[in-house]
Amino acid sequence: MKPQTNKQAQAAASAAIVAAFALGASAADSSNWLDHTISPVSNPILFEDPKINSEVHPFYMCHFLPDTFEYIDGKTVPLGGQVQVFAVQLRYAINDRLAVIASKDGYIEFQPQNTLKHGYGFADLAAGLKYAVVKDDDHQLLVTPGFTITVPTGSTGVFQGRGSGEWNVFVSAEKGYEPFHLTGNLGFRIPDNFAEQTAQMHYSLQLDCYVNRYFIPFAVANGYTILSEGNRNLIQGVPLNTELYDLINSGSTRAGGTTQLTFGGGFRTRITTNIDTGIAYEVGVIQPAGIFASRATADLVWRF
Repeated sequence: MKPQTNKQAQAAASAAIVAAFALGASAADSSNWLDHTISPVSNPILFEDPKINSEVHPFYMCHFLPDTFEYIDGKTVPLGGQVQVFAVQLRYAINDRLAVIASKDGYIEFQPQNTLKHGYGFADLAAGLKYAVVKDDDHQLLVTPGFTITVPTGSTGVFQGRGSGEWNVFVSAEKGYEPFHLTGNLGFRIPDNFAEQTAQMHYSLQLDCYVNRYFIPFAVANGYTILSEGNRNLIQGVPLNTELYDLINSGSTRAGGTTQLTFGGGFRTRITTNIDTGIAYEVGVIQPAGIFASRATADLVWRF
């Protein structure tokens, strides 16, 4: 066989380059920016994903309590231990914009080392709807407001079943800057009985980077501000200046105006196209830390 001339080699190289760009363009056109986005791992009860999916979302959460708890005016009591949560969230997409969500349920193990008693039981139930009002693929933008209603069906031994119910009204949004994605959530928890539970504002922000399907790291911040005061406490007769934020709303009498901010990170792995797993770890960064020393969360998301 005769060797190729320079012109033939250049023509072959040019054809290969054109073919490569054509294949790349075809692949880019066939993919959606949302394919590289991830659901939040931390703060799973309140940090709602703006995407509309049908999915089963089991998660495990271990919330570490501080060794010493400053409850009011510099007074402290020993605490320590942890709160463990085993739960499964469900979401069902009615269409590409509307989904039914069941965001709170599960089993709670309340295990402090001091001051408070151990408790075991079921969490309250919360469900609602979310609707994607903005779904702009060209600008990689998604905005989804929604709400949930919490029904006090849980066990009083783990500080559930309190009050007359609670509304959580929120908006979630996500913006893509390939390979980065910024996801945020802002919401308000509004109790039906302001004497037995507190009103709260919650807010979350996550930045992730799609390195590859097996490693999608993220940094996350979650904040909780107490907007009102109730007339009940976790510890009988002790005025508390804190809540257990997303999990327990105890109606603390001296918590109004306090804020807890956490910061952390983790990563997700896309096992298959419709199954993700993730881990997150976050710590309280505002002092006094209330009853949020740190928290570890692990989950699995199966979309169908």
